[in-house]
Amino acid sequence: MPMVAGRLRDPDINPCLLESDASTRCMDENNYDRERCSTYFLKYKNCRKFWNSVMVQRRQNGVKPSMPTAAERDEILGAMGKMPY
Repeated sequence: MPMVAGRLRDPDINPCLLESDASTRCMDENNYDRERCSTYFLKYKNCRKFWNSVMVQRRQNGVKPSMPTAAERDEILGAMGKMPY
């Protein structure tokens, strides 16, 4: 597996791995009909927006690493009580 593809599959680097997998699976199951998978694409897009805003905020506050680890993300989502996306 190429290094870039491996990084995208790493849950510590890609916070939207589940959403990405769900949209890919939907495309596979629906013969690549994008209209049938629009809700999955929207969830992925909202996930990326949410974690990007978290990353920007952490960067502004000087927190390293700017992207929370998978364990930290679970804590953040648990504290929110529901999925923000």
